[in-house]
Amino acid sequence: MTHVAIIGGGPGGYEAALVAARHGAEVTIVERDGWGGSTVLTDCVPSKTLIATADVLTEVAESLELGVELPSGVHADLAKVNHRVLDLAQAQSHDIGERLSSSGVRILRGQGRLASGTTIEVTDADGATSTIEADAVLVATGAHPRVSDTAQPDGERILTWEQVYGLTELPDHMIVVGSGVTGAEFASAYNGLGARVTLVSSRDRVLPGEDPDAADTIEDVFRRRGMDVLGNSRMASVERDGDTVRVTLTDGRVVEGSHCLLALGSIPNSEGLGLAENGVLLDDGGFVRVDRVSRTTAPGVYAAGDCTGVLMLASVAAQQGRIAMAHVLGSAVHPLNLTEVSSNIFTSPEIATVGVSQKKIDEQGIQADVAMLPLAANPRAKMQGVRDGFVKLFARRGSGTVIGGVIVGPRASELIHVVSLAVSTSLTIDQVANAFTVYPSMSGTVAEVARRIHRPE
Repeated sequence: MTHVAIIGGGPGGYEAALVAARHGAEVTIVERDGWGGSTVLTDCVPSKTLIATADVLTEVAESLELGVELPSGVHADLAKVNHRVLDLAQAQSHDIGERLSSSGVRILRGQGRLASGTTIEVTDADGATSTIEADAVLVATGAHPRVSDTAQPDGERILTWEQVYGLTELPDHMIVVGSGVTGAEFASAYNGLGARVTLVSSRDRVLPGEDPDAADTIEDVFRRRGMDVLGNSRMASVERDGDTVRVTLTDGRVVEGSHCLLALGSIPNSEGLGLAENGVLLDDGGFVRVDRVSRTTAPGVYAAGDCTGVLMLASVAAQQGRIAMAHVLGSAVHPLNLTEVSSNIFTSPEIATVGVSQKKIDEQGIQADVAMLPLAANPRAKMQGVRDGFVKLFARRGSGTVIGGVIVGPRASELIHVVSLAVSTSLTIDQVANAFTVYPSMSGTVAEVARRIHRPE
């Protein structure tokens, strides 16, 4: 029987453990903080739960044109919201632990590290150590928020995204530093909850790594809803003076608020794990180097999730873990294909993408046909009072194969699935166009965009 040892109980670790156990392996998984890792306890699950409340308030605030008469003073009780957030996170963590146990996985609480070869050492909360001899090791230790020497969080007024759930009152003025995915999501959430928000972006627009049309749409929405977006503004320092937080920019400007959320990126949890000492190659940022089947440079040692920096999504972490176990156990292996990954940014409206991006088409000179339609033209969108958003599709010129897409709108995370299926199964634009859609429905715009790309013979 193959013995697999896994360090880290997040999506990469626990999904790998379940797959390995299902295929008859002996599995031991070690987790330091709680089952589900930061994804469940402090990151994805809590943030999307907070965003769900903000979305409800946003929909209520924009429902006047639907004939809804609103009482004055509709607001969220942040203490209750955050209590619910943390309760849901703990409940999901408990469910994951129960599922691992019922699947026959040996679960250990403690800090794991690679001792030598495929042997790991585990230190429990009391400082006692034990060793586990395995045939293969999977490292899935995740990442943590990056901070700056000139911007140190105090957990009260200057916060990382892991610390915001201790707030019991809505900030008067939340300054969000960083306009990547995390910064944009939290800026959107606190704006929806009713706080004054200033978003400090070091680039010329928010979400600089995303589709330009999508980023422009979101920035327009942010500004229309009262958010102050400071483009080309780099943070120099953050300081607290009593109940006031001062963010000093590199050009000398000072922004004052009640709270500051630091969204400066992530640092992999790879230090102190014995990786480099045992032949595991790390890049300059400390991320574990892996190939498309999750192998590291050390024999028998695999890695998955945010600690690899491949694409920091829970879905990718889980897939990396599954692929690693398939490779270890001799099952059919389908190497990770990033061109098939669908992802979503949970701003309001959401931004969902899959496949080849506009940037890649432009930079690599890919011959592609592109069509885009605004959701405002969709009958269902009109009924629901939706004005912002669009559907964009990319098809390979000649064959008509769907190679990518972008959807901006309410529940874009759900709408993108049909485009994801088209990309992963190499459907043509005509096949997407000819599939029946419900009338009226938001998904009808996906088919309509496909019809716009079709060129008669």
